[in-house]
Amino acid sequence: MQWEKITSFKTRHMPRAYVNSLVRFHHEFSDKERLEAAEKAGWNVFQFPSELLLGGDLLSDSGTTTLTSEQLSAMILGDEAYGTNYGYPKLIEAFEKTFDISEDTYEIYIFHQGRAAEHALFSQLAQSVPKNSVVPSNGHFDTTRANIEANNIEALDIKGRTEQTLEHFKGNMDIAALEKLLKEDGERIPLVYTTITNNTGGGQPVSLQNIKKIRALCDEYGKPFFLDACRFAENAWFIKQYEEKTLSIHDIVRNIFALCDGFTISLKKDGLSNMGGALVIKKDSMLTKTYPKLLNDIRDHQILTEGHPTYGGLTGRDIMSIVEGLKTVITEQYLSSRIGLVRAFGECMDFLNIPVLKPFGGHAVYIDVDKFFEGTNMGREDFGGISLTALLLLKGVRLCELGAFAFGKWNSKTQKEEFNGNNFVRCAVPRNKYELQDLQYVADCVKGLHEQKEKIPKAVPVYGRELTLRHFKARFELK
Repeated sequence: MQWEKITSFKTRHMPRAYVNSLVRFHHEFSDKERLEAAEKAGWNVFQFPSELLLGGDLLSDSGTTTLTSEQLSAMILGDEAYGTNYGYPKLIEAFEKTFDISEDTYEIYIFHQGRAAEHALFSQLAQSVPKNSVVPSNGHFDTTRANIEANNIEALDIKGRTEQTLEHFKGNMDIAALEKLLKEDGERIPLVYTTITNNTGGGQPVSLQNIKKIRALCDEYGKPFFLDACRFAENAWFIKQYEEKTLSIHDIVRNIFALCDGFTISLKKDGLSNMGGALVIKKDSMLTKTYPKLLNDIRDHQILTEGHPTYGGLTGRDIMSIVEGLKTVITEQYLSSRIGLVRAFGECMDFLNIPVLKPFGGHAVYIDVDKFFEGTNMGREDFGGISLTALLLLKGVRLCELGAFAFGKWNSKTQKEEFNGNNFVRCAVPRNKYELQDLQYVADCVKGLHEQKEKIPKAVPVYGRELTLRHFKARFELK
């Protein structure tokens, strides 16, 4: 078949992780098996079986961390008590040491993952805010946006910069645009939200100075300031490298969180855990003063959906892995190694003339899809990013399209696609899992397709084009 011809190129590197997969599954899968599985999945990377991959599973860095020996050891101590398990007080202590918060002044809610924390916040907030409310951010991620919009609140991006400049903090929020919004539409804004690092904007970090300016504007206009803190430690590393060189990572983290009224976090990222999330709200904040029932309503929601507050949908083992993960993630040795690997991967892609966003962020390398297909007849409406990720499955590589399809929307009235800014394919690097040779194999495969970009077929949605969160559910044909 034509897909087999397009992906028949040779690579310079064989991923080391492939050897581990052979040991695990005791079977070497053929190209034919991968093709059959891709077609069965409707060329949707989320539906493709992981055991058929060759060690290049860069679909997500969320929950895909390889746990450390300290985490595995601590998990043995975790117990599964329904109320106040062994790990819960240790988790609260870890939050206090990491973020400089305590139960005395903050309400801490734990959940099975970050999007559950977001759902708790916005579903309960929506019961009190005006129907035309808007939550501005430097860049809402897909499930964050969906949780906000599912509660009839507008999720507005005041975007970080993604053009090819070498600025270190392209994840920053546009302060002038935020001030204009607060001045003209402040009554519609229940809170201001900032994502660190800016995943939608190419994994770019946010400066401490920018966070301080957002805080000052929120104070001036009487608005609560919240963080989407999934990659807080990676963001702090960039601040130390390029802004606050004399401060420790830990001090920078504490400075960041001292500026916000609360935060949501997926502990599957910079908690270094396979599961977990949290919502933290300062008890004496503008948000709680404006909505005095909110803290209790969220607690009720947590109990109804996640269980007792001291386990919040997590096993005792998960809780103990987070306790240890929070210790590791703020060490400069870990962060330099982790971000250095991502940077080396990005430099490899750049050396192979693959158009990638620079400078490289902390958790992923982003392929610029529009530039990747430059000189071909592939338009955004043809979803070239989907085609690229689909064909890479045949080489045992899984990436994630975060562009025209994931962030676009089908307008049923005009029968046309509407696009929202960036058009990326994200190569998200799981923590502590891959070596550079594994990532070089991924780069080789992308290069092989880039050299034949005019032959890459268009991706046509045959199911799910009109659905919300459609990239998780859609099916495609390659034309």
